[in-house]
Amino acid sequence: MFEEIESKLIAALERQLVEKFQLQHKVLLEQPKQSSFGELAIPVAFQLARQLKRPPKKIAEELAGGLANVPGVASFEIAGNGYINVRLNRAEYAEKLLTQQGGEAAPASGGKIVVEHTNINPNKAAHIGHLRNAILGDTFVRMLRNRGRQVEVQNYIDNTGVQVADVVVGFHYLEKKTPADVRALIADANTRFDYLCWDLYARTSSYYGEHPEAKTWRADTLHAIEAGEGDLAELGHIVADAIVKAHLKTMLRLDIEYDVLPRESEILHLKFWATAFELLKERQAIFLENQGKNKGCWVMPSSAFRESAVAGDEAEDIDESKVIVRSNGTVTYVGKDIAYQLWKFGLLGKDFYYKPWTEYPDGHQVWVTTDQPVVEKAPPFGRATNVFNVIDSRQSYLQDVVVAGLRALDFQKQADASVHFSYEMVALTPRTCVEMGIQLSDEDKKKSYVEVSGRKGLGVKADDLLDKLIETALAEVENRHPETAPADRQATAQKIAVGALRYFMLKFTRNSVIAFDFHEALSFEGETGPYVQYAIVRAANILKKFTDRGDALPVFHSVLTKDIFALCLESEDLWQLLLLASKAGSAVERAISSGEPAHVAKYAFQLAQAFNIFYHEHNVIAEQNADRRALLLWLTTYVRQQLLKTLAVLGIQQPAYM
Repeated sequence: MFEEIESKLIAALERQLVEKFQLQHKVLLEQPKQSSFGELAIPVAFQLARQLKRPPKKIAEELAGGLANVPGVASFEIAGNGYINVRLNRAEYAEKLLTQQGGEAAPASGGKIVVEHTNINPNKAAHIGHLRNAILGDTFVRMLRNRGRQVEVQNYIDNTGVQVADVVVGFHYLEKKTPADVRALIADANTRFDYLCWDLYARTSSYYGEHPEAKTWRADTLHAIEAGEGDLAELGHIVADAIVKAHLKTMLRLDIEYDVLPRESEILHLKFWATAFELLKERQAIFLENQGKNKGCWVMPSSAFRESAVAGDEAEDIDESKVIVRSNGTVTYVGKDIAYQLWKFGLLGKDFYYKPWTEYPDGHQVWVTTDQPVVEKAPPFGRATNVFNVIDSRQSYLQDVVVAGLRALDFQKQADASVHFSYEMVALTPRTCVEMGIQLSDEDKKKSYVEVSGRKGLGVKADDLLDKLIETALAEVENRHPETAPADRQATAQKIAVGALRYFMLKFTRNSVIAFDFHEALSFEGETGPYVQYAIVRAANILKKFTDRGDALPVFHSVLTKDIFALCLESEDLWQLLLLASKAGSAVERAISSGEPAHVAKYAFQLAQAFNIFYHEHNVIAEQNADRRALLLWLTTYVRQQLLKTLAVLGIQQPAYM
């Protein structure tokens, strides 16, 4: 609703600029610093003053004079030296919100968008850092779908990489286990296989440190896995598939689902990389190095993906080329990712075969790639117009190389449509480390946050964190609602815990390092998921108390007239609450444009905060004036609906009580 008025106003302004000044200019709107100035501000007169050689105020007056009859706008006012302040018609605005029941769905627009997220190496249990990736990616998908975009969710499985190879080394060389032995471990109901691999991966890494010569095992294992032959390859396949199943189970606890799981093994076996390799050689985007430490490697010159070093720069490695194929013939991660990115856009001339992987409880089917023709008819995957890769900021350099690969092949449009949706790491506060049983040194206890390391086995497993959050939330729910059924309390605690975790991961901008704090996330006060959930419970309780006393909720569209809206919305606090509640769609759209899901989280908190002020200042049920009471009840209903919709975008479910 609000963004609809914004778009119509912008269109009207841009027409005025053409008609009055023969100018093509992109108009931007602002939010006034104070609500008393109106609902929107237009600063365009300042931007054009020098070009038109006229005072901003004169330009503003001329523009405002031609803006009559913009739907939803009551008046335009010239403010200061050239701002145009916009005041909406409050009664008309409220009436339209009521008849639309909270706003119309955004129409589908544009081509398919591929969002690749989660991408956990299938070698051990997911940890807290992986959760930030998955939650950011899933929320961005929800944002896009909320605004009518067609989205395909991919979770890339690096099942031929070094991390999987190291676990295979642990099983084969250190544990002396056969593929049959490992299958038995997976089948054992008493064994958490992803946890077992967590410890084995750390032990293997430690073994390399003490026995550097053992790294030849890694090289041999990588070759075997890439070739897909022998016991080592079979072990790699068994380990990766079992860990992927564990990861998807973990993510489902957070209500995160995928459409397709592209696997690195098929990129190799179906010659995706071989095809991309030939294209890159043909376009001379890569060359065979014949000297130095990269002798025998196929490399991409640094000039393709970064600014050349400044003459006289003393940094030794600033112009270093990127290895795409190692001298032993194995392909680096970035090489395979170039092939994968080409496939996402439908540029490779090849496709995977697909088979069903699993069906989610809601009936949604997730598919996995395979190198063997299958009977099942899969949806058309890939062929995107835009691609967002949710990968942490430490991989920015490699993502630049991937885009450089597209540019070197003259796919400029697709390179421009490739977005590295980066984010910073997740650490832990010292008190959270203590809560999770992590032993800290005296030095670490004094730090504001403690970094984790999967390779060293230091970190918080995602499932352990979720379990602890649910356990803590459950204790509070049982204390507040001992009369409810145990199953209900458990379900409520789970929604609170997941909401707390997701909101905490989303409330910070992506370039912020997060220090996850257990108690802060679960708090019912401040900018938290439980705070927003509690506001919705309060709204529901108001409506329930009203009906519990024998009254039926009014049929709002029958009893609320434009005159009632005009009278009641003279109250500035009621108008500002309604206006804020109507901006849910606008908040999502702005978050998409900026690539910051944090904006939606912030909006949810602000709306919950505004409702809590309303809750304390207006006794809805006791209001004696019937017309005003009807409006207060509708406003309560509307705000609750908008908060629920916003939490759904954030991937947060709402408990019935807290």
